[in-house]
Amino acid sequence: MDDANWTSVSDFVLLGLSERQDLQPLIFAGLLATYLVNLVGNSLLLGAVWADPQLRSPMYFLLSQLAMVDMSFASITLPQALVQVLTQRRAVPFTSCMAQLFIFMAVGNMEGYLLAAMAYDRYVAICNPLRYVAIVTRALCLKMAAASWAVVIPHSLLHTVMAARLHYCSHHLQHFFCDLPPLLHLSCTRPFSNELAAFTEGVLVVLAPFAFILASYARIGVTVGRLRSAHGLRKALSTCGSHLVVVMLFYGTVAWLYFRPASSYAQARDRQVAVFYTAVAPALNPLIYSLRNKEVAAALRRARRKVLVRDT
Repeated sequence: MDDANWTSVSDFVLLGLSERQDLQPLIFAGLLATYLVNLVGNSLLLGAVWADPQLRSPMYFLLSQLAMVDMSFASITLPQALVQVLTQRRAVPFTSCMAQLFIFMAVGNMEGYLLAAMAYDRYVAICNPLRYVAIVTRALCLKMAAASWAVVIPHSLLHTVMAARLHYCSHHLQHFFCDLPPLLHLSCTRPFSNELAAFTEGVLVVLAPFAFILASYARIGVTVGRLRSAHGLRKALSTCGSHLVVVMLFYGTVAWLYFRPASSYAQARDRQVAVFYTAVAPALNPLIYSLRNKEVAAALRRARRKVLVRDT
């Protein structure tokens, strides 16, 4: 569209996952159930890590940070979506939309950096086990978390400011929250500067943790390949299995949603992927770790026994 056709946008109307009224109760029930599973699962995992003395290692500190990020990730989008389904009030002020975009991008990118820190933890545990306690300390984990926030906050601020400066030809957003691809789709002209930033700075910031994870697992693979003990091999796979599943869930959807030109944006399909990315995957993470991690499962059983003893 021509620049002359743009008008000032004071709010955005979020059209949600579907405009069909007969699907609204089903959408509400699905989103609510997923959100409750997220809160309960991550709260239990967080409580177990912080309350159980046997889960005080740096690895579980990082896991607790991931649980908090997963809860925040869903809380940024799902409560608003639930209210909109119930009330049918879909208008969101422009400033609130940009604030949601900023927080969503910061928290979402932080998940990638936490997964990279956890990959480093697994690398040291398998490739240099005798020095693990000396290398991976609580202080190191705190520094990695602080450095990650120092990277993702400016990144999110840059893309939010660039999105706020666009000329929008419509305020009807084909999504259930304010995300970057649907906002770029509403631009009157092709958002070349935004796409350039996404494919340069964005690729560097978002995919740098993924490259680090790949490098860590390449080294882990070499070490595991040298193991002659079947028990040692099973232990290494058990140590990394949960983390690998979470990494694949996270980066598979990230690559699909964000590293394509705005012209290839597909509304219905991308909204479905976004539901998985923002709601389903964060709810699955604590289940993946608790089911596959014997120490976490044992901590949850100990906590359950303590609660039962107090009740009796």
